[in-house]
Amino acid sequence: MPIVTIQVTREGSQPGNNAVTADEKAALIGGVSQLLLDVLNKPLESTFVVIQEVETENWGWGGLPVEAYRKQRGSRPD
Repeated sequence: MPIVTIQVTREGSQPGNNAVTADEKAALIGGVSQLLLDVLNKPLESTFVVIQEVETENWGWGGLPVEAYRKQRGSRPD
């Protein structure tokens, strides 16, 4: 029984979204489950997917809080 955890930042994928949408989460769950079926022959009904959204103040990059790193780089990477 595979258990997959996906961590994403709570920023949204488009302007105006402050989180991953329900449709985007459904697509992630479906895509990961299908990949495990295709690669490892794990049945869809035995695959569990957990999506965790992380606030930007709770992660860092390059030794800095992410917002400071982005300011240093001059942009928000996708």
